[in-house]
Amino acid sequence: MNQTTIFWPVLAHVLLIYIVYGVLGRRRYVAVKSGEAKVGQYKVRSTEPASCVTVASNLSNQFELPVLFYVLCLTLHVTNGVNYLTLALMWIFVATRYFHAWAHLTSNNLRLRSRFFFAGAVVLALAWIWFVLHLLGAV
Repeated sequence: MNQTTIFWPVLAHVLLIYIVYGVLGRRRYVAVKSGEAKVGQYKVRSTEPASCVTVASNLSNQFELPVLFYVLCLTLHVTNGVNYLTLALMWIFVATRYFHAWAHLTSNNLRLRSRFFFAGAVVLALAWIWFVLHLLGAV
């Protein structure tokens, strides 16, 4: 299998980050135009207007658990560990991040959002377990 295919899920997650940046920019623009916020408020993150808080929080989420995803993708590539299973796990992880972001940015239903987060965390943990087995030569 071509080892560079592992970078397609990475690029899909990068796209999600830019989508969330776009949503945040739009919400901040609307908040300033409507008078809910002043431009100066954006100097300090703690003064985020209410309409933007969930988006800013979701953006932060995209740089927490996904850090382990990025490290794993790079290490799989370097160690020739990319196969159909690892590639599928990485795509499933990215899909859970999209669903998590969708839930967070729309209804912000905590139960639904938590399920997507948990599913992604489990999938990523399974991929790390596979990687350990790969390093040990067991798979």
